[in-house]
Amino acid sequence: MSDNNPQKDVCSIQSAVDYDMVADNILDIADFTIEKHEFRNDVELPASVREEAVERIRKLLWEQVEELRSKRQQLLRNMFESAQNVLTEVVEKQSGEK
Repeated sequence: MSDNNPQKDVCSIQSAVDYDMVADNILDIADFTIEKHEFRNDVELPASVREEAVERIRKLLWEQVEELRSKRQQLLRNMFESAQNVLTEVVEKQSGEK
């Protein structure tokens, strides 16, 4: 059944994140943030400033998305390990009762 290969033991879990949608949201956040700044300060930023701001905001937010992706993977590993531990306890208890 299992040859103790962790890659084989882990089932496929669908991603809860649509990264195309995240990309769109990141650009929306960048645009909104810039527009909010312009409105509050009654200024219009030059195109070069807007472009740099969008690029830096996009980069920062993608880094945060990548951090979340890593945390999700770790959480899933922990969940599988916990589930395996509980199963082992139940099986051992059943074996001991026979």
